[in-house]
Amino acid sequence: MIKRIVLVTYGSLGDLHPFLAVALGLQGRGHDVVLATSQNYRARVEEEGIAFQPVPPDLGLLEDDPQAIRRSMDLRTGTEFVVRSLFLPYLEQSYESLLAVCDGTDLIVGHPLAFAVPIVAQKLGIRWLSVGLQPMGFLSCYDPPVLPIAPWLAQLRFLGPLPYAVLFRLLEGVADGWLAPIENLRRRAGLPKSERHPLMHPFSPHGTLAWFSRVLAEPQPDWPPRTQVTGFPFYDRAEPGQSGLDAGLAQFLDAGEPPVVFTLGSAAVWVAGNFYQESAAAAEALQLRAVLLVGRNPKIDFPDLASSRIHVGEYAPYSELFGRSLAVVHQGGIGTTAQVLRAGRPMVVVPFSHDQPDNAERARRLGVARVIARRSYEGKRVARTLGELVQDQSAFKKATAVASRIQSEDGVAGACNAIEALL
Repeated sequence: MIKRIVLVTYGSLGDLHPFLAVALGLQGRGHDVVLATSQNYRARVEEEGIAFQPVPPDLGLLEDDPQAIRRSMDLRTGTEFVVRSLFLPYLEQSYESLLAVCDGTDLIVGHPLAFAVPIVAQKLGIRWLSVGLQPMGFLSCYDPPVLPIAPWLAQLRFLGPLPYAVLFRLLEGVADGWLAPIENLRRRAGLPKSERHPLMHPFSPHGTLAWFSRVLAEPQPDWPPRTQVTGFPFYDRAEPGQSGLDAGLAQFLDAGEPPVVFTLGSAAVWVAGNFYQESAAAAEALQLRAVLLVGRNPKIDFPDLASSRIHVGEYAPYSELFGRSLAVVHQGGIGTTAQVLRAGRPMVVVPFSHDQPDNAERARRLGVARVIARRSYEGKRVARTLGELVQDQSAFKKATAVASRIQSEDGVAGACNAIEALL
């Protein structure tokens, strides 16, 4: 039976792409699907033949606000800024937009930043599913994440769950001061106060979909009930209508040895600093071929980076590029990390903020990654770390084994099956 399903997401391409993948999967099964997200993603969604609904805020406006981008990617305070300054001020508008599109819908599937989804679902009496895109979102005491505000706490894992239970309770107290817009909206909607902390525990009573691989995290005793780990729902078309590698990049790849790929995804690239200059210096020092994916940041000077061994481009489909690389150096976003793991290549991770330090640590524990702090990203150190990595045969063997596991998973089918089971 055909059902109407609204998927709601926000964030970078790493947040959009899994929802696009699942939307296409559901649509392929005959369902009526709407993807609600920021206005700047309209062309990407509609190009795939998926119904689009704009929901504030429009994150595309950030590209014209360098200070906001910089604050959103701050290691210590980035998450607070994103929640309190970029999303909660638009909660009322988001609620009104979703009320209209969700009326008569059979199911809503919501991103953790879609704070209006639980309110809309309860107001309309619609079932909804929460989504976790990365292990950090579950804040497990039994598998504690690396927190960007205090990464050194990862050293306390050997003490067991109790210290983290205390820590997370303290963090709840801190985040209590962020809740006023949510509770005020619930009151105006005629709904009772949230039963659980809506920021620390943004999970649906109907179920939660963990859209990542068990390679990164196994379910824990303190995960929300009815959580299903589906595997990664992969999608990586960077531009509407894009298909395959561009001719210049394909020619470069065909012309020599596999290169090292340096990329900062679609968000950290706007605060790249000297990442690409130091990356080019490291590649030259090791006499390795390299691909630098620099996005559309106008502050990055292409001619200064290019050489006979270095190809500079904006974006490329990771699924087609990473498998032809020697190794990948990246920011640790969950989407990029997933693509590197699936390609079976070792990596160097340079975490910027949010979930990136935790993703980096999980890849390191798998034996497929080395980690360099953002403040320590300097050409000589990068060359030393990268040189050691590409000589480490055990890292390549472990990366191949991890890739085999991830390639055997079908995250889109897993997500669609879970959604249809609830329907």
